[in-house]
Amino acid sequence: MTPISPDVFDQVFRTARTFNAFTGKEVSDALLRELYALLRWGPTSMNCQPARYVFVKSDAAKDRLAPALSAGNVAKTMAAPVTVIVATDTRFHEHLPTQFPANAKAAALFAGNAALAESTAFRNGTLQGAYLIVAARLLGLDCGPMSGFDAARLNAEFFPDGRYRANFLVNLGYGDPHGNYPRGPRLDFDTVAQIL
Repeated sequence: MTPISPDVFDQVFRTARTFNAFTGKEVSDALLRELYALLRWGPTSMNCQPARYVFVKSDAAKDRLAPALSAGNVAKTMAAPVTVIVATDTRFHEHLPTQFPANAKAAALFAGNAALAESTAFRNGTLQGAYLIVAARLLGLDCGPMSGFDAARLNAEFFPDGRYRANFLVNLGYGDPHGNYPRGPRLDFDTVAQIL
C-alpha cells in the first residue's frame, strides 16, 4: 500500500472537528447505507462484528431518544440530521459460524463465557464505532460523537429485549463551524507512546 493524499489526512484527522451544530442539509438513506458498506470492512477480532447501529432520523425516533440525553446534548442532537446509536450485540457470537468459519468452536467459546463475550463485544464494538466516524468523514459527513446519555433509559426504549446495549452516540450531518469550540490540543508522542 502507498500513502494517500495529504488532503485525505486533513479531512479525516488533522482538520476534522467534532461538530456541535449542523446545516439543514439532509443525509440520505442511501448515504447511510453507503456509510455502512464502507465501515463494515474494518477489522474485528475473529471477525466478530458486534456493533449494531440505529440511525435515528425521523422526528418520532428523535422524540424517543430525547429523554435519555443529558441536558447539554438535547438541542444539538435534536437539530442534527441523524444520530447514530452505536450499540453492541450481546449475542454477536451467534453469527460466528458464517462470519468466522476458520474456527468451528468460536461461537461456543463465547456462548459459555459471558464475561469474555461482554468484553469482546465492548472492545470490538467501540472499534467499529471509530470506523464509523472515519468512514463518515471520508464520505464528506461531519460527526459529533458523545457519551452524555442515560444508557439504561436508552436501552429500555430502543432495545427492550436486552440483546443490544448502547455504547455511544454520533451525530451526523454537514457541520456548521459556528457551533465549534476552539480546537483542543493533543498530547505529544513522548507523553503517550514509547518505542521499545
